[in-house]
Amino acid sequence: MSREPHVSREPRPQSEPVPREPRFHAELQDRREPRPHAEPHKPPVSSRVRVITATAFSLTTTALILISDITTMVAMALLAGLCAFEFYALLRADAKLPNELIGTIAAALYPVSYWFGGFNGMLTLTTVFAVVLLVWYVFYSHARITDVAVTLFGALYTGLMLTAFVLIRGILPGIWGGVLTFGIVLSVWANDAMAFAVGSALGRHKMAPRISPAKSWEGFWAGIAASLIIWSLLLLIPGLGLDWPWALVGGLVCGWVGILGDLVESRIKRATGHKDSGSLLPGHGGFLDRCDSMLVVGATATLVLRAAGVL
Repeated sequence: MSREPHVSREPRPQSEPVPREPRFHAELQDRREPRPHAEPHKPPVSSRVRVITATAFSLTTTALILISDITTMVAMALLAGLCAFEFYALLRADAKLPNELIGTIAAALYPVSYWFGGFNGMLTLTTVFAVVLLVWYVFYSHARITDVAVTLFGALYTGLMLTAFVLIRGILPGIWGGVLTFGIVLSVWANDAMAFAVGSALGRHKMAPRISPAKSWEGFWAGIAASLIIWSLLLLIPGLGLDWPWALVGGLVCGWVGILGDLVESRIKRATGHKDSGSLLPGHGGFLDRCDSMLVVGATATLVLRAAGVL
């Protein structure tokens, strides 16, 4: 009987085990890394729809500002809440986990808190808001300290900034307080419109191509000129007591920060892969798209008016 030849079986070399990341660390790293966000294709909006949307938004905002200081507060509270909601939605796409509910409510309450309690009311709201966020951070294990910071910043960026228009509305009694507030809002709209018109027709030198490729220095200076004109017209308001030098300072500074506010929002959208902050305003994106410059101009205008001795 033949035997099979003996074959020596040498032990195979064992490869070193590949170290694996702990599951928790891998999940946390996946949450922190921003994922590319691709917006669904949207059909083009006609010019007629854009005009209707812009007209409706402008007329509604103007009417609420002119009617009374109470309606101005209501308008700013609504805008603050809507802008905050869109802001948090954008940051969600950037791997942040803000608490939209707490942040949106706080943003909407800033104009209300100033109306009822002045600066003490806003300080009280900020304190309660911060404590609530810390409680949420302690008892919600998925929350990070960056999420707390984003939630706090979103309410301050929208609600606190827009509260400045409630403050400006109370500088003069009656309709003239509304005219002053509307004039500052109009300077923002004129800045945006003139910068867009001149930049589209004559823009050759890019201002911030990596953030907002459509912005040009030609449009920038045209927007500044429009802001100067509107601020000069504020001198006609009875009882305001604004001097020519301060009107020029207001036009220059507010015109510049208005464009800065636009660039800030543009960078947020670019970082999160969005073209618009929302879709509630057909042809114009979201409310944050319409109010990005107003957020910083209102607060800056209060500083200029206080320095001029008006506030």
